[in-house]
Amino acid sequence: MTEFRSVAAETGAPHGAPLAVHGPADVAAACAAADAAFDTYRATDREQRASFLERIADEIMAIGDSLIEAYVTESGLPRVRAEGERGRTCTQLRMFADVVRTGRWQELRIDPALPDRQPPRPDLRLRMIPVGPVAVFGASNFPLAFSTAGGDTASALAAGCPVVVKGHPAHPITGSLIAEAISKAVAACGLPEGVFRHLVGPSNDLGAALVQDPRIMAVGFTGSRAGGLALAKLAQARDVPIPVYAEMASINPVLLLPEALKARGGELGAAFVGSLTMGAGQFCTNPGLVLAIEGDGLDAFVAAARDAVSEAKPQTMLTTGIRDAYAKGVEALAGCSGVETIAKGEEGDRTHGGTYLFQTSAEAFLSDKALGDEVFGASSMMVRCKNEAELAQVLSGLEGQLTATLHMDEADEGMASRLLPVLERKVGRILANGWPTGVEVCHAMVHGGPFPATSDARTTSVGSLAIDRFLRPVSYQNLAQPVLPPELRDNAYGDGAPRLIDGKLNLG
Repeated sequence: MTEFRSVAAETGAPHGAPLAVHGPADVAAACAAADAAFDTYRATDREQRASFLERIADEIMAIGDSLIEAYVTESGLPRVRAEGERGRTCTQLRMFADVVRTGRWQELRIDPALPDRQPPRPDLRLRMIPVGPVAVFGASNFPLAFSTAGGDTASALAAGCPVVVKGHPAHPITGSLIAEAISKAVAACGLPEGVFRHLVGPSNDLGAALVQDPRIMAVGFTGSRAGGLALAKLAQARDVPIPVYAEMASINPVLLLPEALKARGGELGAAFVGSLTMGAGQFCTNPGLVLAIEGDGLDAFVAAARDAVSEAKPQTMLTTGIRDAYAKGVEALAGCSGVETIAKGEEGDRTHGGTYLFQTSAEAFLSDKALGDEVFGASSMMVRCKNEAELAQVLSGLEGQLTATLHMDEADEGMASRLLPVLERKVGRILANGWPTGVEVCHAMVHGGPFPATSDARTTSVGSLAIDRFLRPVSYQNLAQPVLPPELRDNAYGDGAPRLIDGKLNLG
């Protein structure tokens, strides 16, 4: 295949002019250019790199309405979502610009020589350096914030790594507009062209070739478990294995604690469905599992949720493939032993998905692992537990998750405290009296979690800590001052970057 077409999500019809498909030679050229650009780009000072990230944000905003129109057409998501996601994309670029300027990410550490100690201690100095060229895979469900200029790209560029993006085939026009904006920023800042490259095509072979190229040193991925595991397998089979930071699967349990349920069960039921149906349920933090103890308020929750689901209209899904997988998933859940369909919304069609709410007992849930599988769309399973012990047992049996939510009142705090250690072992973010859909871009955010939520629970793909994925430490022993990296020399003190000097923090 030499070219392919974008598809309008609402109709499933081809959209726009044919797009050229990149092949193995293009992958090799992009990776070679990234490798050639690496030493020049990583040598940029903090202000140069921060200004580059800000210039990318400016160039994205300068695209104007054509970007929003392409996003809406290719994703089927509403204009307000497109505009909000554009804002988030630019916000995280500017956040990383601020992170770069502070210098904290360098983790500068200096242990001066102690020649009179027995044995003598050498002069030791440490900094974090970028790992090298990074491959980033665009996500289907966030055409901007998790794609061409999304969090993986922003954090890798902030770390000093050139980036080669494999654009998602569901939104190639959107991705190409963003890629052009980044390339303009590269040129405007006088950086080598290889700092950023964008590859387009519908074949999985394109991504496989990218991960297998020996010049790629790390991978950022958001998508299905099957896709993430396939890339991780390829990365580990290389002569030099590399890390794949993959965000893959999560059903994000919501716990309805007894007193909160008693006080506002109906209100919680309606709000839950609002979160469930947001974006046709195509959020990685969608509330796909509800856990509650039998008691006062649960009937009110179920009644309100049933009414809201029954009134829900079908929504456009990102692709016909995603819609077909969703239809198979809900059909499989409905056919499982011990599962009751509480409510379903209006039926969808080949491009639209409906809303489904199922329920089962804790005993049935624990006996059938398939009931805990992610169904990507507006579908959720409610598990009715007999008591706190059974609720804790269900939590203990869950796979790793991105989030867990506690709906609780003051009288529930004791139970919440007892459940917290279990939740900490299972999830990356624990929230109270809210809904998991929506991820704040800030310094204290974790968007990650134990497998299979992500491939590495020590990391996050959102927030300033995301930069750590693309850095590694280097220690310098007894190097002469002129040979040391500038930020580790004695005359660099006072440049504003914090340093740990002989174990004591110096704020620069």
